[in-house]
Amino acid sequence: MGPVILAIESSCDETSASVIRNGKVLNNIIASQAIHQNYGGVVPELASRAHQQNIVRVVDEAVKSSGITNNQIDAIAFTRGPGLMGSLLVGLSFAKGLALALNKPLIEVNHIQAHVLSHFIQDPKPAFPFLCLTISGGHTQIIRVTDYLEMEVIGETHDDAAGEAFDKAAKIMGLPYPGGPLIDQYARKGNPKAFAFSKTIMPGLDFSFSGIKTSILYFIRDAKKGNPNFVEENLADLCASIQHNLVNMLLEKLEAASYQTGITEIAIAGGVSANSGLRTALKELARKKNWKLYIPAFEFCTDNAAMIAMAAHYKYLRSEFSSLDVAPLARMPIE
Repeated sequence: MGPVILAIESSCDETSASVIRNGKVLNNIIASQAIHQNYGGVVPELASRAHQQNIVRVVDEAVKSSGITNNQIDAIAFTRGPGLMGSLLVGLSFAKGLALALNKPLIEVNHIQAHVLSHFIQDPKPAFPFLCLTISGGHTQIIRVTDYLEMEVIGETHDDAAGEAFDKAAKIMGLPYPGGPLIDQYARKGNPKAFAFSKTIMPGLDFSFSGIKTSILYFIRDAKKGNPNFVEENLADLCASIQHNLVNMLLEKLEAASYQTGITEIAIAGGVSANSGLRTALKELARKKNWKLYIPAFEFCTDNAAMIAMAAHYKYLRSEFSSLDVAPLARMPIE
């Protein structure tokens, strides 16, 4: 029988806990924080308070629904970073306290590495080496994965993340937070080539999304001068065009990465990987390029503890444990 690990995720605004046994995820409990919708974005102080309110209930539900007892737990895993410092601290503090109480070892997990390893929760699973495009509100990276814990970032954003660009574009149009899913929803009824936006061209495999955000802002500002109802009258076409441009920026770099590395095992991860426009375009590109494509289930795209548990499983097998004086890291690059 393999190890039983309790994992906790609290990097941003999702409080989550999961139990994994012998490499099989038994559950994935998630408590979201709706309060941020009132502010148009995640408020760090409110996020950490909500984690404090949710974490006992979420962890208790994960343990009880898994059918295990506290004595059967072999290790406690937690997200060390990257993320919001206050949010990370809540999860880390709880994990430390539980590890001390149960006399169990701690396992720290890199949040981005865990997103990549979400592909090993369910079948089909990618073969090594593979490329993983990780895209969320805080990160956009192309990662070359040669083993479960051996990863190298070969391309990344120099400013904003793709998910942040989606949400900021939605905010410019007056859509509520989080706006990325709403853009995806309206885009299905619009013309993706109705409007064009300028973008920053980055060398190599790196990204920049600040330029297209500025282009969207000025385009809509100028259009509303001539027609105050421009956004309302063209919402579907605007969303479709914005999504089309952002998706193309992502796939152009991913295609270049595949060409440069010769790797045709391709995966995506992170919250933006739930975007239907991206999934459709990526499937078509994979068909043309004869790639083997891996897209995680929706529940494993956004922040969740199941992916933390999966990463912790492989770290446990290597006896990679953390000391009790470990501190959270708001920025934590993949090593």
